[in-house]
Amino acid sequence: MPGELNLSNLQPAQERRARKRVGRGMGSGKGRYSGRGIKGQKARAGSHAMRAGFEGGQMPLGMRTAKLRGNTSADAMPIGPFRTVTQAVNVRDLDRFDAGDEVTPETLKARGLIRSLRTDVKLLGSGELTKQLTITVHAASRTAREKVEAAGGTLTVLREPKERKPKNLKRRPEGRTRPAGDTADEEPAGEDG
Repeated sequence: MPGELNLSNLQPAQERRARKRVGRGMGSGKGRYSGRGIKGQKARAGSHAMRAGFEGGQMPLGMRTAKLRGNTSADAMPIGPFRTVTQAVNVRDLDRFDAGDEVTPETLKARGLIRSLRTDVKLLGSGELTKQLTITVHAASRTAREKVEAAGGTLTVLREPKERKPKNLKRRPEGRTRPAGDTADEEPAGEDG
């Protein structure tokens, strides 16, 4: 490119393309229907402004297919109605601490074992623990609890698990009595007495 720019050496930034001339006779190659085919929705003006997934008024694919329900469903955004999010830390990862140290979510974050303090921390039982530690986490598995106690340490759980109620309890709860005057189970008195 020449050093000085003037009217005699101006050029477009990219090569010019001739615009498509449609509807200029059969000999042009783009006459008669102008590349739109014969009739129908897509031959009309404004027909290409349809939203993504529009199928011409029929039931779209996303609504025709079955949905998975529950906490594994993509429809149950963001992560499902019943799923909880935890950050897992295994007991083998606690070897970075010295014996007698206090392990909390803050110290785990400082050692790079978890990413965020806003998400609960769950201690899992993979690996071995040889040091006596004082551990405070949001939740812990049964195996992890056993390994911490076997090493002589203490484990404090910030969120104790809720007790699950038994499902489909058919029988009457204990402690409830039959209402007064209800004699459904009593045998009817006969003529003998």
